[in-house]
Amino acid sequence: MSPFLETALEAASAVQPLILQYYKGEFAVELKPDQSPVTVADVETEKRIKDIILKRFPDHGFFGEETGKVNPDAEYNWLIDPIDGTKSFVRRYPMFSTQIALMKGDELILGVSNAPVYGDLAYAEKGKGAFLNGHPIRVSSETNLRKSAMSLGNVTSLAGKPQWANLGKIITEVQRLRGYGDFLHYHFLASGKFELVLESDVNILDIAALSVIVKEAGGVFTDLYGNAPNLNTTTVLAACNNALHQSVLQRIAYT
Repeated sequence: MSPFLETALEAASAVQPLILQYYKGEFAVELKPDQSPVTVADVETEKRIKDIILKRFPDHGFFGEETGKVNPDAEYNWLIDPIDGTKSFVRRYPMFSTQIALMKGDELILGVSNAPVYGDLAYAEKGKGAFLNGHPIRVSSETNLRKSAMSLGNVTSLAGKPQWANLGKIITEVQRLRGYGDFLHYHFLASGKFELVLESDVNILDIAALSVIVKEAGGVFTDLYGNAPNLNTTTVLAACNNALHQSVLQRIAYT
């Protein structure tokens, strides 16, 4: 385990009691300009993560959901969503997580996804495999769409586009369709419980860590144009293998 991963796991562990304290208590909810919610728990969690990481690596950059960017031209940049799934957090159900990723240049090389109430801690580092609660995980080997399970998330922006009809046809062919969203369907994909995940209306902080985990578990993770995740990513098509990924990508017709 590299010092980078050790620090990311330390930060995720350090903020877990704070998150749980707010989750079980009372807090005010404010709306950002985009009408998404933010709480004091989000802000305090990110500040604590930021303090831990930049104390250990003062020359690194930092890009947080709540506090913005520090030293963005650095070789290494940390991407943080302190509580990914704030809407779930506010409603008191456990589908939220802390997302910590590390980017070297333009490449994501590390991801930690910790869901403290749900009880899942997933992490991965480039070239070293993916783990869930300390155990190695691997994607499914299924290549047949009709035997595959698919999960959708945040697909509102697709509803009025031509791709919606194509997606509807795919939905009629998969064995099972679900919509777990946020961290959960990526944890399921990386651990072999799902074969496909499709999302729109995301930002890189939502999925940076999860993309590393899925890829290190043997999966494929791109946007709906087939591009690798980058700072401008807003959509996701993730699959357990290239055959399923390409068959869906071609039919969604974003390319």
